[in-house]
Amino acid sequence: MEIESILLILAVLILVVFYISQPFNRRSFSVSAEEKSLSSLLAERDRILDALLELDFDHDLGKIPAENYPDQRANLVQRGAEILRKLDNLPSGASSTGDDAQLDAIIAARRSEKDTGEEFDYLEEVIAERKDQGKAKAGKFCFNCGKAIKITDKFCFHCGTDLT
Repeated sequence: MEIESILLILAVLILVVFYISQPFNRRSFSVSAEEKSLSSLLAERDRILDALLELDFDHDLGKIPAENYPDQRANLVQRGAEILRKLDNLPSGASSTGDDAQLDAIIAARRSEKDTGEEFDYLEEVIAERKDQGKAKAGKFCFNCGKAIKITDKFCFHCGTDLT
């Protein structure tokens, strides 16, 4: 190799290392304690809301015994109320994130789906579609080699026999 090509490869290598190391060289952004507490409270609020929705869904399906359901739900509601009180006690600038309206819209949409049964209709459609796909996948066997073939196949994938 010539010296110019070695220097060119070395220069490219240095540039690549410099480019890759840029994220590590940046100064980390400091997050205040208020922002950390707000973030953890919002995450806990979302987790509790999801747990409540899941608990209600499991109760509707009969997975949760009727005698355990009220205590579990009351416990989650109490914890959620504590989190909301903590969020209300934060300074007004910290708690105005703008996602409260979005959260209310999501909850309202989930409740309307639950009331109308659209969620279950969608699941039924997906299950029926999967069953139809399964029927089309392995419906016959090749009369030459005996391997499973699709109903729509014109030739055997394994031995190449004409199936028409």
